[in-house]
Amino acid sequence: MSTEYLDADPPTYRSYYPRQAGLREALMDIVVDLRFERPFADFRRDLRNLLRAFRRHFPRPFVAATSLQIQVLGNPFFRNQTAYIVGRLVNSADVRLFAVAVKHDAAGKLRLDALLIDATELALLFSANRAYFLVDMEVPSAYVAFLAQSLPDKTAAELYTMVGLQKQGKTLFFRDFLHHLRHSRDRFIVAPGIRGLVMSVFTLPSYPYVFKVIKDHIAPSKDTDRAKVKLKYALVKHHDRVGRMTDILEYSDVAFPRDRFTPELLDELRAVAPSQLEEDGDHVVVRHLYIERRLVPLNLYLERAGDAERERALRDYGQAIAELASANIFAGDLLFKNFGVTRFGRVVFYDYDEIEYVTDCTFRRIPPLPAGFDDTSADVWYPVGPRDVFPEEFATFLLTDERNRAIFLRHHACLLDARWWQDLQRRIADGLVPEVLSYPQAVRFGR
Repeated sequence: MSTEYLDADPPTYRSYYPRQAGLREALMDIVVDLRFERPFADFRRDLRNLLRAFRRHFPRPFVAATSLQIQVLGNPFFRNQTAYIVGRLVNSADVRLFAVAVKHDAAGKLRLDALLIDATELALLFSANRAYFLVDMEVPSAYVAFLAQSLPDKTAAELYTMVGLQKQGKTLFFRDFLHHLRHSRDRFIVAPGIRGLVMSVFTLPSYPYVFKVIKDHIAPSKDTDRAKVKLKYALVKHHDRVGRMTDILEYSDVAFPRDRFTPELLDELRAVAPSQLEEDGDHVVVRHLYIERRLVPLNLYLERAGDAERERALRDYGQAIAELASANIFAGDLLFKNFGVTRFGRVVFYDYDEIEYVTDCTFRRIPPLPAGFDDTSADVWYPVGPRDVFPEEFATFLLTDERNRAIFLRHHACLLDARWWQDLQRRIADGLVPEVLSYPQAVRFGR
């Protein structure tokens, strides 16, 4: 059954015509028609802010076509502590998607917080690296069709997933994958980069995703097993990813064409994950795997980065650790190889087998060396628990390159101090950690 022209009654979106009564009246009608239950603290102020923001993006001389209209979806998109009014401005052939963020103030009343209309801002808002939206939709396909017209780099699978319908998103994703296989000829290879101790990772060069299989025998240095790894990945799936952790698609019994595997990849899978492999004639069936979007590993990015790119990447790397921590996630293994760089230059985390809740960790300072202890000994002079973390050691293992050390210390020296983490734990326990916004602070309306 085709869903392309399905719609709700009343229709999925409403249209408003600024040429008839003016932009101010149109914006006022949009907000009123959404029928938020709580009152606005200062609706006139919010309307002025919204008008100014629209006019900054459409400066004079703005030529209004006869067809000028604003189309707004009938129900807001909810994520964390923010609701988003989602619509598009249609001016002849020019169609611009926008989202208006609505939040509570300290007194529990509503305020308009930001206008998101820049393409990069919208791409980050609808990023799969964030928690899914909650949207009350009578006809989901109509919402997806509305968004798809203005987000051409997002597939229908991604959009269904973004609006909270992950099973439909997974189904469409796999159909897209099979379509790509039929229309490509390259072969699956071992993913470039440093080999992991927990996962075997492979990819198809022409396809922007990686496939991850848990190894049968995990290195003794990793205190984990298959069941624990699956629990970690499930935790990430249901946690707020704050734009800093890649989304995961989990599949079972996936059949790949055998002739599309390189001999090297088949040899690796047979060696490290034989229990997850079934070779059935012309197919190789993988019993369980995760699929994530392929990123440039941060360690490879830094190898060829110029000074400006290095500065920006390392600053964002520290910011990613801090934002994950504020969402109660300690990444565990902070090595550069476990982080990737997106097409927007954002650093995100993608290796989840060692993550812990910040509140479950014990952050400590290394005790002073006792008198008479041999400081060249490989032994430690203090007891270490299974969830003890010593932030001052991060520099020893992560910042071996002096250029990287200097940049990191300039921007994020606090992350090497156990007191910063202990203070964060107290704030999380008291509910005082601020929300990690899905849009830049710079676009927020002044209050």
